[in-house]
Amino acid sequence: METDFNRPQVICEQLLAFFEGDADAKKVYSYLKNFGMYKPERRSKKIFEELKSGKFWSATEKIFRKYQRKWKGPDIPIFIFPMDVSNSRLMKEGKGKSGLSFIDKMFIFLTPLEDEKELEALFVHEYHHVCRMRAQKKSPADYTLLDSIILEGLAEHAVATYCGEEYTGDWSRRYSTKTLAGFWDEEIKKKLSLTRNDREHDQILFGLGSKPRLLGYAMGYEIVKQYKQLGNFTEKASFYSPANEFTKLLKF
Repeated sequence: METDFNRPQVICEQLLAFFEGDADAKKVYSYLKNFGMYKPERRSKKIFEELKSGKFWSATEKIFRKYQRKWKGPDIPIFIFPMDVSNSRLMKEGKGKSGLSFIDKMFIFLTPLEDEKELEALFVHEYHHVCRMRAQKKSPADYTLLDSIILEGLAEHAVATYCGEEYTGDWSRRYSTKTLAGFWDEEIKKKLSLTRNDREHDQILFGLGSKPRLLGYAMGYEIVKQYKQLGNFTEKASFYSPANEFTKLLKF
């Protein structure tokens, strides 16, 4: 970014070694922008300078090593970029931060957060994804809607555990249990086997179109909450238990 800030596709060319298949720099940049990567403009450059002066790279490294030890997690490359502040949806939902995790890498998109705990909360959520995806021994490309819902619910419960419930996303409190029970019966229960190739998978998970915002995330958080109330929950289970384990005794 020091030399090619205004040419993000050139930056993405350097990321191609971390992607498989027929990825090209244009596709990679387009995909990353969907999750919050900056556009080359004056506001973004200012954010970049503030992130550098705030030492967000070293702060993230410290958080990474903490949870890598705690969870015996993998050593992965982590890429930090300024967040696209013009993306009002992501800015509102993420409160100035966003992330994207793969089984072998992580991307973090930031504004200069004043509370470092916000950075830790983002990291915990995303790195929990990485650790669970590794533990599940299942290609993320083959994940069903149920897999994705539980993945998100478990990650945000990790945020509640290690950072405090005040650092969880607003979506974790947005819908009542009664409301979610209705959505479960009407929208989700019969569609749990949808794969990521099905358009409706993302519509439900992210709450796109006419779907309630982040419905799948909120549903996952509720399902895991109910499972934890049964007293069977362990940190190991959050990584290794299959998704259907968490719905066996669901009270909907």
